[in-house]
Amino acid sequence: MQIVVNTRLLLKNRLEGMGWFAYQTLKHITQKHKDVHFVFLFDRTYDPEFIFSDNITPLIIGPQARHPILYYAWFHVSVKHLLNRLEPDLFLSPDGFLSLGAKCKQLPVLHDINFLHHPKDSKWLTAKYYNRYFPLYAKTATRIATVSEYSKKDISENYKIDKNKIDVVYNGINEFFKPLDEFTKSTTRRKFANGCEYFVYVGSMHPRKNIATLIKAFGEFKKEKTTKTKLVFAGPAAWGMSDTYELIKKSGVEGEVIFTNRLSNEDMALVLGSAMALTFIPYYEGFGIPLVEAMAAEVPIITSNVTSLPEIAGEAALLVDPLQVSEVKNAMVKIFQDEALRSSLVEKGKLQREKFSWEKSGDLLWDSIQKATNN
Repeated sequence: MQIVVNTRLLLKNRLEGMGWFAYQTLKHITQKHKDVHFVFLFDRTYDPEFIFSDNITPLIIGPQARHPILYYAWFHVSVKHLLNRLEPDLFLSPDGFLSLGAKCKQLPVLHDINFLHHPKDSKWLTAKYYNRYFPLYAKTATRIATVSEYSKKDISENYKIDKNKIDVVYNGINEFFKPLDEFTKSTTRRKFANGCEYFVYVGSMHPRKNIATLIKAFGEFKKEKTTKTKLVFAGPAAWGMSDTYELIKKSGVEGEVIFTNRLSNEDMALVLGSAMALTFIPYYEGFGIPLVEAMAAEVPIITSNVTSLPEIAGEAALLVDPLQVSEVKNAMVKIFQDEALRSSLVEKGKLQREKFSWEKSGDLLWDSIQKATNN
């Protein structure tokens, strides 16, 4: 069997949600199924660490696909020509893009369809591209994998896809997220938060992550509680940061909000594991990887009561309406003043995290691959 894989998101030191999914599931699958030949398609020079085993052939084809026009050129021209020449048993695409016109079976991992519900959260041309082509990808796909029961239902209902054609493959938890001892926590707080306790947000500063509501809620929390507690944003900056800085000033929390920018895996594990709580309140999410990372680090969670987040959090989080500043603030107050609550959420997180591992994810994705190739 030969499987061609879109691996354009395997970028050295720049793995995020979909990139981690691709890295961990492909590493597991390629090493476990040595009788299968995999062709990894990169759109730029790749790092050798992504060639996980000797049954992988890496290929670089252009152009670099990082813009809607280049998405079209890469997937619908370059990749299509390659697939029609190689005639593989399957084209696997961990970021959901497919190659229209390719003659082989195709399996996308469609993580969510946020761009359908909130097109203004993406750049105009990107939203146009996604809403033009992803419905076509869903109909073209032999099967579809997605990362939660919520996303399965969302894709099925909005794209009129039979639920039996969609497989749920949860994300796993990276092994570097672990509970920390008090000395390590104290050292981390000195390094990243001026020695203070802090709430932490993990992820990019994307509009759908509801950064504005979190900052407003933190401002209200600081008005209600006399404390040196900080709010730390751990992750890369995105477009629109000038509005964020202005909101921080308006909310009266200048000097109380800290931006780490992109962190190494080791530092991210330290920053999350040393937090008083994870505050992760998007208004739309297909899975929410920071939730399971916080469970692994034994950190309490505040998250949204919408989309996939209650499914992934289970009983291990305080659930809030992400559009209500007062609800988010009240949850922060509860976490701040109630040690027993924090301990209870951590214990529930220990149970909930057992549902998630990259080994399980890899096996479930392989099951979906087998269903697609046997279709």
